[in-house]
Amino acid sequence: MRLPPEGAASAVAVPSVVGSEAEASASVAKYRYGQIVHHKTFDYRGVVVDVHPQFQGTEEWYDRATRTEPPKDQPWYEVLVHDKGVETYVAQENLEPDDTQDPVEHPLVRVFFNEFSDGTYKVSGLTN
Repeated sequence: MRLPPEGAASAVAVPSVVGSEAEASASVAKYRYGQIVHHKTFDYRGVVVDVHPQFQGTEEWYDRATRTEPPKDQPWYEVLVHDKGVETYVAQENLEPDDTQDPVEHPLVRVFFNEFSDGTYKVSGLTN
């Protein structure tokens, strides 16, 4: 797994035992594979290419790369960044839906997706 700096990856329910409604809502991924998102702090757009139920990196990476010190026990996303050619690893609390409905320009978009419609990337025609 590549983990570039946070500021520079379908919805997933995270199985866990939680003690409050707030904890339960934090354990559910808000964004899905192919959804275009906006980073609230660093003001970039990108498309989600992977969803992790919680932080999957090392302590060293977290200490070096995260500027906002987001919680590790919430969903984290691998995101292809629009017009930058980089991939970031971002905590859920730092993202919000992107409302532009515009596609993301990134050299790896076609590796992950083969269709863009209604502001979302999709993979169609694939079978196991």
